[in-house]
Amino acid sequence: MRSLEPKLHQFLESAPIFFQPWWLEAVAPGLWDYAVARKGEEITGIFAYTAKRKAGCWRLLEMPPLTPWLGPWLRPSAAKYANRLSEEKEVLSELIAALPPFANLDMNFPPHLTNWLPFYWQGFHQTTCYTYRFEETADPKALWDETRPNIRTDVRKAEKVVKVKITDDLDQFLRVNRLTFERQGKPLPYAEATLREMDRQCAQRSARRILIAEDAQGRIHAGVYLVTDAKTVYYLMGGGDPELRNSGATSLLVWKAIEWASETARAFDFEGSMVEPIERFVRSFGARQTPCFSILKSNSFMVGFYRALWRLTHRSPWT
Repeated sequence: MRSLEPKLHQFLESAPIFFQPWWLEAVAPGLWDYAVARKGEEITGIFAYTAKRKAGCWRLLEMPPLTPWLGPWLRPSAAKYANRLSEEKEVLSELIAALPPFANLDMNFPPHLTNWLPFYWQGFHQTTCYTYRFEETADPKALWDETRPNIRTDVRKAEKVVKVKITDDLDQFLRVNRLTFERQGKPLPYAEATLREMDRQCAQRSARRILIAEDAQGRIHAGVYLVTDAKTVYYLMGGGDPELRNSGATSLLVWKAIEWASETARAFDFEGSMVEPIERFVRSFGARQTPCFSILKSNSFMVGFYRALWRLTHRSPWT
């Protein structure tokens, strides 16, 4: 993994897990980098990206696998609101200028970034996507009261059928995760080797938790894969056995994941989905709908046409 200057390492300490160099190296080895904005000697913002070559010449800046969002991360500001917007404009404009030449940029920005105007003024286009978040989790009873009745019913039903276990066995989770995609007639949307390397890196840093729901016969009904940083627990992946999906096990696992976030008062993020049945499920837990910006710019007509067609015919793991 490439070495970074000490100031950049220090700046990244407050950034989400998906911006960390070890995460990027795990999911996109050798393909990641940061554009950096500075004020004097201090770093004021970074833009994390991965770059791939198409047809050997076109550089595409896009999302790496298993990563819901990337892009800008700015130094926190205590300035008045109007002054803070001015600072954001200055930093984001500098970051745009610091990006390498590209044929196409297609990125999902994190939910903390609510100001994409500097990108609009530079010819970028934006689509709004959504995640669901609990910013405050310290009071689990209050969170439980926010859930819809069907979720509470599923949780209580599942508690009579399955036991929730914490496991380090990625294969147990991968088995039900694969079943979910097979039911839809789809392959896994990421390389298994990439998942295993990401899991290895997260395990070394105590940055993940795998939960499975298992019944008395040893059948695994469902599993969830969570990653965490100092501030947030993220529901990264899930899966369930289609033949056992009526047990309510998935609802129970999600609730246990929220309780884990509550133990240390971290936020909980469902990581986002634009697929209607998935959105309906996560909305039922009472988390707050939170917009995220999906940003696109093409400097090549051919690549832009190809990427627009791809967007119409495919869904990323994030969506």
